Amino acid sequence: MTAAAGPRRIVCLTEEPTEVLYALGEQDRIVGISGFTVRPPRARREKPKVSAFTSAKIDEILALRPDFVVGFSDIQADIAAALVRRGVEVWISNHRSVDGILDYVRRLGALVGAASRAEAYAGELQRGLDALAAASARLPRRPKVYFEEWDEPPITGIRWVAELVRIAGGDDIFPERALEPLAKARILEDASEVVRRAPDIILGSWCGKKFRPEKVAARPGWDAIPAVRDGELHEIKSPVILQPGPAALTDGVADIARIVGAWAATRR
Repeated sequence: MTAAAGPRRIVCLTEEPTEVLYALGEQDRIVGISGFTVRPPRARREKPKVSAFTSAKIDEILALRPDFVVGFSDIQADIAAALVRRGVEVWISNHRSVDGILDYVRRLGALVGAASRAEAYAGELQRGLDALAAASARLPRRPKVYFEEWDEPPITGIRWVAELVRIAGGDDIFPERALEPLAKARILEDASEVVRRAPDIILGSWCGKKFRPEKVAARPGWDAIPAVRDGELHEIKSPVILQPGPAALTDGVADIARIVGAWAATRR
């Protein structure tokens, strides 16, 4: 019997590699996961939780004897460095777009010897997005959308979120900020700029804490915004939109599409 290709003991520092590996049927390789993991639900029951997003239990990770650790973004650079210094192989992905997420699925699949399954899975995700884009193209109107991923200070949506808003039939009001990979570059120093750009819909996903539409509506001057005036303030749960993995391309974009579709249906 041929030994399985690729790493056998993987620690996932964020949610998306766990979701991908389970989807590919390679979950037995996972020996540790992020404490924020919720997809699939069984992962929380089956795997030890050894990291947050900005911190990790280095000694507990090392005790799991990983031969590969997967993380995301510059924010986890210090965690990666600590593990590399202890002789662990680490891959920190840094994808920020829809195409990047699809490529991430393919690359991770290839690393564990499941390239053909990963290609098929990425194709399935792409077809779902294509079908949604085709449906949204038939909407009578496209709303302007403000997506907020944090409230104090207000931070606008990242690139893959803006792209998913577009696929779902809306137009992100801060497309220039969405291209900025770092959250600090997407901070709104002047929140009245949202008033000037007059979104029809406000979507909130406050990175792990509950979105409070009444607090948003009470901001000075925001009563002039069409979305506030019409009560179009909606929460998108963080696990399905703020991680650059399959959840955003399925449940996350579907949630946005439902909100956009409902808005458009009242404006024929």
